[in-house]
Amino acid sequence: MASYARTERAALADLLAQVGPDAPTLCAGWTTRDLAAHLVVRERRPDSSPGIMFKPLAGYTDKVRLAKAAQPYDELVHLVRTGPPRLSLFGIPGVDAAANTMEYFVHLEDVRRARPDFKPRDLEPGLTEFLWKRVRAGARLMLRKVPVGVELRRTDTADEAKPTRVRKGEPVVTVAGPPAELLLFVYGRKDQALVTVEGDEDAVRKLREAPTGL
Repeated sequence: MASYARTERAALADLLAQVGPDAPTLCAGWTTRDLAAHLVVRERRPDSSPGIMFKPLAGYTDKVRLAKAAQPYDELVHLVRTGPPRLSLFGIPGVDAAANTMEYFVHLEDVRRARPDFKPRDLEPGLTEFLWKRVRAGARLMLRKVPVGVELRRTDTADEAKPTRVRKGEPVVTVAGPPAELLLFVYGRKDQALVTVEGDEDAVRKLREAPTGL
């Protein structure tokens, strides 16, 4: 599991260096410079972290990120690549793997899928299974504002798996696809996730319009 956090981080750093500081991302209003600054601040400025989840503190978080974004871009990419300092929460053995595998997977796709030449990756089976466990565990939180029931169904297995209910409510909408695409969908990348969405037309609309993610 630890290797997946490292490989996703390295791949993202390589792509950030390749596309430069002004490339688009799927994070609304953010260029690659903004995304790199976010990742650096997340790991190195814990005082600004509460604003990621709590809107009243978001102004301070954004102020810290913008200050970091003003630094030379190559320095930001270097800090992304080298990872958290030893005294960071993310520097604790095991935390990087647990907390950053999904983070860096999603943000790597944020850059990849904002490009016109995007093609889905062939992921290692171990990473696919890790993402499936995480999407099942985290979907309830990420779909908390959705006003309909939701179930997820894998389509990457020999026999299409039985749907997993991740959100109570009626009517129920089924989102089907490989684990990586299901994760991106519930994480808020609905328009770019390669999934099928099945159910009552009005319920599907409500799911697509509802805010999702952290």
